[in-house]
Amino acid sequence: MVSFVVGLRRFLGALALLLLAHGGAAAEQPTFVGRSGTKLVVNGSTFLFNGFNAYWLMNVAAQDQAKVTKTLSDAAAAGLTVCRTWAFSDGGNAALQSSPGVYNEQVFQALDFVVSEAKNHGIRLMLSLINNFKDFGGKAQYVQWARDAGESIKTEDDFYTNAKVKQYYKNHVQKVLTRVNTVTKIAYKDDPTIMAWELMNEPRCRVDTSGQTVTAWVKEMAAYTKSIDSKHLLQVGFEGFYGSTTPDKIKLYNPGGYKYGTDFITSNQVNEIDFTTIHVYQDSWLPKKSDKERQTFLQQWISLHLNDSVNVLGKPMVFTEFGKSKKTPGYSEKVRDDFLSYVYGLIYSDAKTGGGSHSGGLLWQIMGDGMESYYDGYEVVLSTDTTTTAVIKKQSEAMAALANKPAASHD
Repeated sequence: MVSFVVGLRRFLGALALLLLAHGGAAAEQPTFVGRSGTKLVVNGSTFLFNGFNAYWLMNVAAQDQAKVTKTLSDAAAAGLTVCRTWAFSDGGNAALQSSPGVYNEQVFQALDFVVSEAKNHGIRLMLSLINNFKDFGGKAQYVQWARDAGESIKTEDDFYTNAKVKQYYKNHVQKVLTRVNTVTKIAYKDDPTIMAWELMNEPRCRVDTSGQTVTAWVKEMAAYTKSIDSKHLLQVGFEGFYGSTTPDKIKLYNPGGYKYGTDFITSNQVNEIDFTTIHVYQDSWLPKKSDKERQTFLQQWISLHLNDSVNVLGKPMVFTEFGKSKKTPGYSEKVRDDFLSYVYGLIYSDAKTGGGSHSGGLLWQIMGDGMESYYDGYEVVLSTDTTTTAVIKKQSEAMAALANKPAASHD
């Protein structure tokens, strides 16, 4: 009888995992991810996760939905539960927004499909609303639209201050947040499948390296975003560079001591910002350093920002981009696997000892089979990169095992 009960429990546990991975009942009714002090929470329990970046989902879904479904299915099978992707594509061919306020319905329906499929596979989305860089349009496209409309534009960084450009951005925010999904019939602002909004991918500002211009923009746009949608979490999209309010940290910790026009502290102090983010690309940021020096930098970058997030800002932190490029000298799959194991170990240790303040990490990046035209050197194809997939799955299981205690409610 005892063996029967044990066997039944094992069967039910396996069935629950199967349903979660393949979009069964456990994934059909998600609830919103919230924040309790320095932790992310769901239904009163600490929300910890292992996740990934797949910026391309909307664009590929417009042409090949099966590839998106297969990738999300493989990700769910590896225990990945959060995905960061683009909710923008500005100007050019097959863009979501071809000109200010003019949207391609076919591409928007592709984003609808991505949200629906993520829900079906038990994966929450972190949706970014614009790019700092020219890829997929970005702030350069916005200022060009304004220039074409007769505005006096000097640089791309007028994006942060020009009234017309700021209105273009607000219009896009409103369009996306109030969009009613054609598949699920749920407005994006009401869909808990979406974990969080990201104001911009990797904001930077060359004309004001203090960070004050970007912080003023964050204050305005965070307040505007929350005025439309108070249910979802919001983050800036930072890499983690320090600004003028912490000059010692610029010199000691910003790669090369450079100023990037952002201030990790002041922008994340904005009330409407719910959690901090960091990115790390130590190989490209520190090309002349040794592997040991890069590893030391990586460890310090994470611990420094986690300490600031918890003790200065009182907010959780998510490691939203990291990876190992195949273009790095001396690369091998073992080198990548060892790197990921090291990073995952740091995230797990932080999550365990810090009570969940380091909520999780998002690998850059997961791609599907036959996507060679998208490859950037960082791609991981779960169905073929078997040793790396095993490393990822092990981290997913470890983070899931930690997320089993109620988070204390506090401001």
